[in-house]
Amino acid sequence: MRPLPPAAITGYHAHVYYEPATRRSAAAIRTDLIARFPIRLGRWRDEPVGPHPQAMFQAAFEPALFGEIVPWLMLNRCGHPVLVHPITGEGRADQLDYPLWLGERLALDFGGFD
Repeated sequence: MRPLPPAAITGYHAHVYYEPATRRSAAAIRTDLIARFPIRLGRWRDEPVGPHPQAMFQAAFEPALFGEIVPWLMLNRCGHPVLVHPITGEGRADQLDYPLWLGERLALDFGGFD
């Protein structure tokens, strides 16, 4: 893996994972995120998709917001695992090599990706 400068980060994704029984609290997080921050929300993914092992939604945000959004998620994730990863153009590495996990670290499945 080659070293990358922080300027290579063009954005971030935060993936908030949930189980069917915890979707309501995930919805509250989602509502609060959109009310507080200028983010782009992905749709609900009630089934595993791509390398993500369980249901989740994604919030995309600009690098300048990292210092606001990540501490807010640290304190308000309601027990949900959250994956925060940079967008550098290195898709797999962004999620596998450069992630920040809040709470439980889930095993991502890149078996179908090369």
